[in-house]
Amino acid sequence: MFEIPMAAAGITVVTPAPVPGPSLADAALAALSSSSGSVVVGGISFGAHLAAEWAVANPSRCVGLVLALPAWHGEPGTAPASRSALLSAAAVRSSGVAGALSGSELPRWLADELARAWHGYGDGLAESLEVAAARPAPTLAELATLDVPVGIAACADDPVHPASVADEWATALPCASVCRTRLSIMGVDREALGRAAVLAFLRAAGGTPGRTPCRR
Repeated sequence: MFEIPMAAAGITVVTPAPVPGPSLADAALAALSSSSGSVVVGGISFGAHLAAEWAVANPSRCVGLVLALPAWHGEPGTAPASRSALLSAAAVRSSGVAGALSGSELPRWLADELARAWHGYGDGLAESLEVAAARPAPTLAELATLDVPVGIAACADDPVHPASVADEWATALPCASVCRTRLSIMGVDREALGRAAVLAFLRAAGGTPGRTPCRR
């Protein structure tokens, strides 16, 4: 989803394999810390939260963020994505991956995408979903400390990851841009979300009218 758009921007994508279960988040953060040099960090949904969390903790190493579909800031509270992850975890525990997806009202392409991703978590899927549902994202105050270009992709028709959250992140960040696409477009163009995120990042890196320029 991101690899081809990032390659077009001259950025090589490295995707660490997830460590399912209770260590999901900590293992992902450790994998980022084990990389060498300065990096552009990115992710989708919970991955976007972790990318920003790592950037807040490692400001000298992060030179940019390419994010898609942030779901909340601070504590998850009643955020739709948190509730959805908990419901999905319960369905996986009771019916398995196939049963959980067959009982959903997801578009076929999205169900297929989740099936592909979820099977990689094996028996740790439900617990991984619960970890994602409960972990706080960076607060708006923490996001305000990130003086690097940040591109954020949002879907205007996604009720689970409201575009308003992406706008709140972008308003808090000193140097950010939001580019919108739609879930309906992703159904026929799998790379649409990645292109939107990369376009937003390039806009942020080049400066945008009305925004404070990045100092790096």
